[in-house]
Amino acid sequence: MRIKIFSVCGSMDVLQDQWKEMLPVIEGLIRGCDFLALDMEFTGLHSLAPGQQPSLFDCASDWYKKARRSVQTFSVCQIGLSTFCKQDCNRFVAHSFNFYLFPTTFARMDSEFSIQMSSAVFLSGFGFDFNKFLKEGIPYMNEEQEARFLYDYRQGNWRVHSVLEKDSLKKAIEQVTSWVTSASIGDTIILQDIKGFQQYNVQLVLRQALPDVWTMPLGDEVIVQKVLPRQRWQMERNNLNQCSKEQVLISALGFTIIFRAIVAAKKPLVGHNMLMDLLHLHDKFYRPLPGCYEEFKKNIHTLFPVIIDTKTVVKAVWKELQFPRAGNLVEVNNLLNSNLNPALPSSPLIIHAPNCSKYAQDECPHEAAYDAFVCGSVLVKLCHILLVKHQMEMEDPQRPFSRYMDVIADHVNQVNLIRAGVSHINFSGEDILSRRPPVLLVSIQGWPRVDEEQLYREFKTICSLDVKRLGERRFLLLVTKFKGMRAIRQEYKNHPHLRVCKYGYWKHSSLVNCILRVCGVLLTWSAVAFALGSSPTCEM
Repeated sequence: MRIKIFSVCGSMDVLQDQWKEMLPVIEGLIRGCDFLALDMEFTGLHSLAPGQQPSLFDCASDWYKKARRSVQTFSVCQIGLSTFCKQDCNRFVAHSFNFYLFPTTFARMDSEFSIQMSSAVFLSGFGFDFNKFLKEGIPYMNEEQEARFLYDYRQGNWRVHSVLEKDSLKKAIEQVTSWVTSASIGDTIILQDIKGFQQYNVQLVLRQALPDVWTMPLGDEVIVQKVLPRQRWQMERNNLNQCSKEQVLISALGFTIIFRAIVAAKKPLVGHNMLMDLLHLHDKFYRPLPGCYEEFKKNIHTLFPVIIDTKTVVKAVWKELQFPRAGNLVEVNNLLNSNLNPALPSSPLIIHAPNCSKYAQDECPHEAAYDAFVCGSVLVKLCHILLVKHQMEMEDPQRPFSRYMDVIADHVNQVNLIRAGVSHINFSGEDILSRRPPVLLVSIQGWPRVDEEQLYREFKTICSLDVKRLGERRFLLLVTKFKGMRAIRQEYKNHPHLRVCKYGYWKHSSLVNCILRVCGVLLTWSAVAFALGSSPTCEM
């Protein structure tokens, strides 16, 4: 099969009709690299259902429960994979691939997912090709779906769901049945414009219905040949049988095979703000996300023992390295490639492989392979700066990649968590509580029927925050930074309707206050009863 490469200057998009041909090369790159960088694009990010938005009030397990529902709602539409291989001459070679994905549809398997309009507009604005996603996406499934698929295969259930595929299958059956009655042994007929899994559906149905035909795929066509029963028996047992259980399963698994190669290689997995990526990897290619947060952590650590989130590393070392503030991954990469980087002259050279050179000339933000490549490049440059700064190491062509890992050992398996009560998740141990600004209590005076949304709009111009109702006239505020907390307290120091103070559980909790009031009443009655019981008895 000819490998189609949709490219500008050698960047590679991998689609449904070519991934199997490229699989040995990709598996070899995964096994031979020093680390893999990964990025994903989704049809949506967070569910907009009431109460499902991430909040600063969420602990890690609460955040996970909300994110789990979102992951089950949306789909992966593109995965970018960039393999980095360290060479002896102080350079890394990167191979980058864009995989367009679309869920497996076969027999009873017919997935449902949502598309968030904001995500669709966002992707479209950065040139995402929705035709490749919908028409040429590589299938995938997790272990639970694989079990259902194999059951359907053994039961001979080839039922087709979509109207388009039903019409195509009906047309193919009518064409072959009208031909086969007058055809001689050895004659062939070609069914045209049959792609992807439709080829398997057509072949399996024809072979099941007509014992004197044999089918063979060829590009976007299926060749049907009239054969003798003995020939048919021999062909079914031939290793070249394109519709054997093994071949059908390989096609149905699709990108899941590459996922399993990544898991088997146990190479360091690198991403940027990659928690949603890990959630989707587990749900789409391994198993449905468990209800238990700790079980999810355990599974991910088993699949990927070494995870590096460049967002976590940047947050930890950026201020120390005295770089200007960077708002996103591309800005981080640009600063590391600028003269502001004191270690730039001795930094390792990162080059693109011959078939993956598009990104040497063009920036393509939010194209998954480009973001994966930039993420890996940022990791290499950050590690080099830290080696120079802390270890006083300069250029060393023989330096093994393990030295890079040693200098960021404290940040391994620490994945950034956006908008929650903790700053990151520790996949190799207990989550560490973050130092966050204290909770603020807002008491309302003379402002009728106020709600969380009104208060949020009131304070959001000062800093990023979340609001939670505590009582009829009281609300809790959580802000992301200490300076935001101080600004709110200063700004509303003498406000006529809003009183802002630090929240204290024992002082302000409704439950504690209720218990204290009940205890006060009980103590009062106990004192009265004691006083009455100890007074002199009146004689009659």
